[in-house]
Amino acid sequence: MSMNREGRPTRPEGAEAGDAGTWTGNRALMLEEALIFEIGDSETTGVDFEEILPGTGGGTMRMGEGGQSPAPSPLHPSPAANGPPPRPGEDLLGGLQRNRPIGLAGLSEPETVRHYTRLSRQNYAIDLGLFPLGSCTMKHNPRLNEKVARMAGFADIHPLQPADTVQGAYALIHELAGWLVGLTGMHSVAMSPKAGAHGELCGLLAIRSALEARGDAREVILVPESAHGTNPATAAFAGYRVENIPATARGRVDLDALRARLGPDVAGVMITNPNTCGLFEPDMIEISRAVHEAGGLVYCDGANFNAIVGRVRPGDLGIDAMHINLHKTFSTPHGGGGPGSGPVVFSAALAPFAPLPFVEKQGNLYVLVEEETAGDHHGQSFGRMTAFHGQMGMFTRALSYILSHGADGLRQVAEDAVLNANYLLRSLEDVLDAPFGASGPCMHEALFSDKGFAGGLTTLDLAKALIDEGYHPMTMYFPLVVHGAMLVEPTETESKAALDEFIGALRSVAERARAGDQSLKAAPVFAPRRRLDETLAARKPVLVYKEPEQAQAAE
Repeated sequence: MSMNREGRPTRPEGAEAGDAGTWTGNRALMLEEALIFEIGDSETTGVDFEEILPGTGGGTMRMGEGGQSPAPSPLHPSPAANGPPPRPGEDLLGGLQRNRPIGLAGLSEPETVRHYTRLSRQNYAIDLGLFPLGSCTMKHNPRLNEKVARMAGFADIHPLQPADTVQGAYALIHELAGWLVGLTGMHSVAMSPKAGAHGELCGLLAIRSALEARGDAREVILVPESAHGTNPATAAFAGYRVENIPATARGRVDLDALRARLGPDVAGVMITNPNTCGLFEPDMIEISRAVHEAGGLVYCDGANFNAIVGRVRPGDLGIDAMHINLHKTFSTPHGGGGPGSGPVVFSAALAPFAPLPFVEKQGNLYVLVEEETAGDHHGQSFGRMTAFHGQMGMFTRALSYILSHGADGLRQVAEDAVLNANYLLRSLEDVLDAPFGASGPCMHEALFSDKGFAGGLTTLDLAKALIDEGYHPMTMYFPLVVHGAMLVEPTETESKAALDEFIGALRSVAERARAGDQSLKAAPVFAPRRRLDETLAARKPVLVYKEPEQAQAAE
């Protein structure tokens, strides 16, 4: 037998493959995936319930082959061994058994795992690349934090355990609280709020309680145009009437307009600093002084604290209350990696009205101060924000981040975040309009607009084309003070190489938009799904699964 020495082709030949498609709908490793309701057999399930025969006494009797009862056994005892027979209609489900098909897919474990794994491959994540969402701070979540959060004694405790069994957890909460108070220059902190907007509500409830305690209930909260969108929503939810304060041409609060509106009906101002234009408010001390002189209080949205941590203490600016998004400044996971956490720091004026519970060190013990133990030293609290103490898993991650950086490292966090944002701003301002580019350096995020796009192209078209470049789009159409706004926040965790690659992609798409390239209106063309009709999806959302012929997709 001789060796076959005939060669075989190793390079592509013949016609171009083009967009011929595949029988499966898959494109190599990009797998097409149906809805989970469209997979498997809805008449079967991965769990078998034993069928109970009438007159078996409600025991674990099963139907045998051909519908015959199996012989009695230790696992299937005779009816007599289970007490009196059930009344008509009774069974192990207490009469709650289904009377029609459930309509859910019955999947095996491999089918289920593959379904969600395939979906995850079609999603974007911070572990895949730079995530430029402005005002969101999509920074890397260090794995050290995750390891610490999973340590026994942190991951497996319960809020109702006796206090003497969770002294380590209380000590951690107390230490984190000390860091937050020190970094902000405030008097005290409430750790229980579970997110930024929840923290905003906490701060406003404390403001309301303080004003009512002095017999001075007021009804108006002033919110600058450059504030976060949740601020007016929270104020309205808290029962206040919201009035806007305009911004100057340089993107800051109009101090004169604010002073002109202050009066005896104004409970306070909710201000975001740095604001959502990515700019620091240089008049913050004057704003606080004016509000205090008018009898009001100052709430600061601390979502952008990551831009000034270690550099500026909000307490020195006259702030009375401020929430801190642990996911934005101290790298705890966003959204699906949550839950969130939004501790609120208070000035001395508001501290007596802060919510319960909180951890206090008494001698060598850490004590959870609640309604029964608050006593005179915290008797003016407005009550609770949550049932328990806050999000322990997020506290553990945040303190791990703080201790691994130290005070000097946290200062560098802010400096690098500002450096990266300014590098991005100045690298793109020749192809993207930067409405406040002449106002000086930005802080943690760079703001652009769609001014200069040709051929009717919009911010949405650029954002969809960015998906084809392999990036999640930036925040679009916010803040509202800029037409066609594009808010980009690179965070401090991105390297110069990562920034340069993103800048190159964004420059390419921006140049096409300025040239009026109409192919942008079809983007994305390489994503698992093409562009949706977003108006139809918003106005006529399909929120429950229906058979395909019954539901018209928005695609």
